[in-house]
Amino acid sequence: MRHQPRKRFGQNFLHDPAVIQRIVNAIQPQAEQHLVEIGPGQGAITTHLIDRCRKLDVIELDRDLISGLHRISQADHFHIHNADALRFDFCSLVEKDEKLRLLGNLPYNISTPLLFHLLKQAECIRDLHFMLQREVVERIVAAPGSKTYGRLSVAIQARCSSEMLFLIGPGAFNPAPKVESAIVRLTPDMDAIQAIRYPRLLDQILQQAFSQRRKIVLNSLKKSVDGPMLEAVAIDPTARAEVIPVSSYVELANLVGDQKSTPL
Repeated sequence: MRHQPRKRFGQNFLHDPAVIQRIVNAIQPQAEQHLVEIGPGQGAITTHLIDRCRKLDVIELDRDLISGLHRISQADHFHIHNADALRFDFCSLVEKDEKLRLLGNLPYNISTPLLFHLLKQAECIRDLHFMLQREVVERIVAAPGSKTYGRLSVAIQARCSSEMLFLIGPGAFNPAPKVESAIVRLTPDMDAIQAIRYPRLLDQILQQAFSQRRKIVLNSLKKSVDGPMLEAVAIDPTARAEVIPVSSYVELANLVGDQKSTPL
């Protein structure tokens, strides 16, 4: 019986062979690597990975898809987890000193919270290749001063290098979404992550700054900082949030956190 894509799971199944091959080529799985696929669906990408890596774990929430995934392969190195990726402990999959390579066609309705969930586990992740809504990827890779530069841009770029690889049209999916998709590559930077001494405070500052984009930062951040604190990290108090570079936000959060003396 053919599986009907479920809207509540945000399911849009990839079926275009050329796009699938292009994604696999971008990932370049190697024989010694441990891959983890989030939301394998009907296994369109999964089937191209099993014989090209040392171990493959897949995380699938929809129970109705599990039996189909089991039919793809009975190999000992292929493991299926019927679980919610938003609550899954990815670091529990790590063996010895390896790092995981993550990939997936992420449901648009959970893509942002899932990215933050994964970045909290960045110490065990080598890289991530995800298919997301084009608009989301453009926000992730946006540079300061652009209209798409915002809270998500800073939060991701403060922790990872990010690159939009290529676009994917709606026709590559069933059912066809109403938007374009894009493949993004994220590579966690552990030095950058460790430089963020107060991650919760950084997120609070970003939320305040970008929720009132038209205000100057001295006004939008008045609950947290003052003019001298902004100037101490080379931020013009009359600047707007979208022109301030990633590093300055991290420095500001560290300064505020240090002055409060207790980590948030």
